Amino acid sequence: MATTETAKTGLRAYPRVYFETLMIGFSLIMGMGLVRSFLPLLASDLDPTRVLVGFVTSAWFFARAFVEIPGGLISLKIGKRRLIVIGALMGTMGSIISGFSQNIYMLIAGQAIWGCGAALFFTCNTALIMDLFKPEARGKALGTFQSIEFIGNFLGAPVGAALAVLMGYTNIFFVTSSLLFFAFMVAFTSRGLKHVDIQRHEIAKNVNLGNAVVSLKSWGLIATSFINLCRVLVTQGVMQTVIQLYLKTQLNASLEFIGLLLGLKTLGMVVATFISGHLADKIGAKPLVIIGCMIDGACLYLYPQVSDLQLLLLLATIDGSGTGFVSTSLIVLMSEQVPASVRSGAVGVYRTFMDIGGIIGPIIFMMVYNSLGASAPFTIASVVIFSNIAIALVVKSTRVKSGGARH
Repeated sequence: MATTETAKTGLRAYPRVYFETLMIGFSLIMGMGLVRSFLPLLASDLDPTRVLVGFVTSAWFFARAFVEIPGGLISLKIGKRRLIVIGALMGTMGSIISGFSQNIYMLIAGQAIWGCGAALFFTCNTALIMDLFKPEARGKALGTFQSIEFIGNFLGAPVGAALAVLMGYTNIFFVTSSLLFFAFMVAFTSRGLKHVDIQRHEIAKNVNLGNAVVSLKSWGLIATSFINLCRVLVTQGVMQTVIQLYLKTQLNASLEFIGLLLGLKTLGMVVATFISGHLADKIGAKPLVIIGCMIDGACLYLYPQVSDLQLLLLLATIDGSGTGFVSTSLIVLMSEQVPASVRSGAVGVYRTFMDIGGIIGPIIFMMVYNSLGASAPFTIASVVIFSNIAIALVVKSTRVKSGGARH
């Protein structure tokens, strides 16, 4: 029987609820990936002035920033199932609203609702996996989950682009809505989620939200959350914004090449995320965070130094592996910084920092790009990532080694 914490390591021995939430998460990520390739183009059509185009993406992160912490804390009292169900339903509604958008404001509203739903699901789901697995098995569980998510993101963009050519932009949202409604039905009917909530019902009765908030004032939690902020700041600001402009204006790269480069980076992330999840259970999460930052920081510095397009493809793949090593390992390290009773709230804090990075990253690095030159964002991003190593070095790890005691 699956308890709230299990040391089982074989995938066949994982509780059913893990695979149910994996199915929900893949559907949500795949749905988001389907619209990623054309969303700015649709926004441009709805707003010819392009003044509000950036707000379409920002609305996603901005709305989430107000939901992550409250959602995590509320789940301590009412359980995770209800918020996962509500999150999937809000995602469905946001996609439908986006599909019916007649103006840029309606599209922004749809994306904001969708973002709120995603925040509720991923905050609760991450905390759920932490509850289900002991530290010696948690890395593998999280790594497998995130690698499957990245595959959905990797497949979603090209499939969405191809479908958009055949069906038009707005019709893709109804394909996405179907995926999200499927996720909602899986969450709503899941016996595993109901069982987990029943198991933790007695614990929830004794949770004092005031004390939970106080418990979140942890140096380790703030430090790992700040590393996450810097990571997303660079990802959204440089690798999702600046690099496309840099490759096109400085190296005359084609759109096909840019898509291939970003795809190879995602592929590197998928592989490294899966591997790092397994390694985190063996050697701990902290060394992998440091190794990932070293790889990522070095690659960011090298991007403007390399003019050969083939070498850039290799560099992007290596860079993706660095990002993948940090992605899962940092969550595992964060989970070690707070008591198990407040993990949901901690995940909310962690993801709020991530959302802040997503909001301000493109703005900051575009300012740097426009004022200091094309290579400056990469140099500054490299310094930011390398500074994360110093922070990670002073974060204490409390991982329980197999057969050992907490230290």
